[in-house]
Amino acid sequence: MNAKIKIENLNLYYGSFQALTDVNMNIYEKKITALIGPSGCGKSTFLRTLNRMNDLIDSVRIKGNVLLDYKDIYAKDYDIIKLRKKVGMVFQKPNPFPKSIYENIVYGPRIHGINDKQKLDEIVERTLKEVALWDEVKDRLKKPAMGLSGGQQQRLCIARCLAVEPEIILMDEPTSALDPVATLRIESLLEELVRKYTIVIVTHNMQQAGRVSDYTSFFLSGRVIETDETDIIFSNPDNKKTEDYITGRFG
Repeated sequence: MNAKIKIENLNLYYGSFQALTDVNMNIYEKKITALIGPSGCGKSTFLRTLNRMNDLIDSVRIKGNVLLDYKDIYAKDYDIIKLRKKVGMVFQKPNPFPKSIYENIVYGPRIHGINDKQKLDEIVERTLKEVALWDEVKDRLKKPAMGLSGGQQQRLCIARCLAVEPEIILMDEPTSALDPVATLRIESLLEELVRKYTIVIVTHNMQQAGRVSDYTSFFLSGRVIETDETDIIFSNPDNKKTEDYITGRFG
């Protein structure tokens, strides 16, 4: 099995507070890895280490290695712009730009130097079809993205992420602000996207992790307690803490 990302002895500090301790795990290519655990356990912090979003926080210090295709993304000569193109991010709440649907999607490609109208049109159509939104919005591409429903906005944000052709998609609780119907649409979408992309998803929803992921990592107090195939984590975990969390004894 190909490890797309290999994390070795990762430690992260906010000032003097240690938020992640000795994290070691693999994220496999074209699989969905779910990160589960109680609030404040380090899941989102860990997710943000995978595209160096924690760099934006002044007090952060990181030790250890995060190897993407065997290259350490924290090496001094690693190109962050290329990293962010390769590793896209979808946030908890839909966050479309206050622009048209069309402008939301072409924003990234333009930053990366694509200005040809025909090419941009093709990217818009392709990505909206990938997120099953094209038929719903193709007649109002010039209308504000804020006019879409919450579920449609989140699918638009996923399309915006796909527009720069990433290899990996990070998702931080992408359905927590959505209703059950919109949540199921996103989950169905993940099953389609994983054929082309490597996906890492933070979720508080045990059922969701069980439904959509191939692998699950259980975080507790900034440490990875256990990582395995999702079926094993949910049916026969190695660690008593994992079992207690999954069966609802805490968290």
